[in-house]
Amino acid sequence: MSDWKRKLTSRKFWVAVASATFIILSEGLGFNVDKELYWKLVALALGYIFGEAAVDIARAKNTPG
Repeated sequence: MSDWKRKLTSRKFWVAVASATFIILSEGLGFNVDKELYWKLVALALGYIFGEAAVDIARAKNTPG
């Protein structure tokens, strides 16, 4: 699979895109998103991305080659 295709089908990539869009909409365009909800969603997205990255690293270490 090509590098670009792998990136475009990555769930981590789409979570990052959705999070960036949410931040831009709430901060840049002045949508009145509750600050508590804002930080919960950002923390959830970051936790998912870092968690999946840790799984990818562990999987790469266990893959022979």
